[in-house]
Amino acid sequence: MKLRPIGHLHTPFRTLAECPRNGRQLDPAPLCHAVIEAEFLPGLRCIEGFSHLIVLYWLDQAEPRGLSFVPPFDTAERGVFATRAPWRPNPIGLSVVAFDGFAAPERLRLRYLDCVDGTPLLDIKPYLPSVDAEPDAATGWLAPHVGRRTVAR
Repeated sequence: MKLRPIGHLHTPFRTLAECPRNGRQLDPAPLCHAVIEAEFLPGLRCIEGFSHLIVLYWLDQAEPRGLSFVPPFDTAERGVFATRAPWRPNPIGLSVVAFDGFAAPERLRLRYLDCVDGTPLLDIKPYLPSVDAEPDAATGWLAPHVGRRTVAR
């Protein structure tokens, strides 16, 4: 298996401690940027009509932990795959972000990111409300916490 970054993400968060639990936690959401490597710029063709994107990134600063833990807003031990915690066997982050257009041909303006400045960017996909939203989805053990800005890890 091969993964290689297509660019990197610029955020105002310099350390893990500064990162919000989720990108929608801060109001107003700070402006962030995705900087795309030159060889991948043709892949941005026709992206300008989308209001939201799905951004996948490598949480390169996430420290390895066990496969279960007690989330900070809960009292019971949970498996990592039942959480959105960054410390995973493959630390892939995923955010649905607002796309505010281009700052430069290689620089996308984004809001609602929750990663450290310089995080490697793996992929970008358009967000499609008809496919990517499940309004009636069950939220398992997180049901009592849904709607709180602190939920994510």
